[in-house]
Amino acid sequence: MKLGLIAGNGRFPFLLLDAARAQGLAVVVAAIREETDPEIDRRAAADPGITVHWLSLGELSRLIETFHQEGVTRAVMAGQVKHKQIFSSIRPDWRLAKLLLNLRTRNTDMLLGAVAKVLGDEGIELISSTAFLEPLLAQAGVLTARAPDENERRNIECGLGVAHAVAGFDIGQTVVVGAQACVAVEAMEGTDAAIDRAGQIMRSLDGAEPVSASTLDRRLTVVKVAKPNQDMRFDVPVVGLSTVETMIRAGASCLSVEAGRTLLFDRDSLIERANRAGIAIVATPRGN
Repeated sequence: MKLGLIAGNGRFPFLLLDAARAQGLAVVVAAIREETDPEIDRRAAADPGITVHWLSLGELSRLIETFHQEGVTRAVMAGQVKHKQIFSSIRPDWRLAKLLLNLRTRNTDMLLGAVAKVLGDEGIELISSTAFLEPLLAQAGVLTARAPDENERRNIECGLGVAHAVAGFDIGQTVVVGAQACVAVEAMEGTDAAIDRAGQIMRSLDGAEPVSASTLDRRLTVVKVAKPNQDMRFDVPVVGLSTVETMIRAGASCLSVEAGRTLLFDRDSLIERANRAGIAIVATPRGN
């Protein structure tokens, strides 16, 4: 059986590709020219079970035709496609243009949900992006050597309320909190950029002399959640080594993710780097 892989950016497509090949599945990769790492071609050259077709983000009809020609009836999306691409110079084909015109709002859920429906109508079932990567989902509990301290726990509690509300509107999935105040909210720019922005805001205060400076802990806490009705077929929360490196630059000391609904990439390296930097990482069950 062949599995279709719609590959965005980052390491996610490669991890899923390896997992699918380990199960003996032939994989037909639809590589998005504006997003996918060219390394995917080298993988295909070394493995006859991998076929790569390059196409533009706007070519929905060509995606469907490619999967039909390859005999693909099940597909998975892996890797981010930047939401800001809808404002880029990419020209949609007639099928995607029609889809975009019929959307009430152009958020991630609406857009990808509509694409999934079009694929389904064409006999291509879009399955969960975690179908082959269940072991990478964060399990509840403290994941690092250090647990969050009292101030960080208060930041997490504050951040969870804001993050769940923001995620419910499909704006973003991450908020950055300092001293129980929301410093930054993720939007189209993505998690790492939101963390960087929070760090810049806090550094801009270095020249200021707030009255209560001695009582405020300026360390940042990053809180990342899934959407209330998270569709595990796409846009699943992901944390990788780059997130920890960004936190270090920004002066963030704690990361809270949602247990069972967040993928941890390069887990061992991620945890080891967090431990060396003194960062606490905790996976919180939804509702806590």
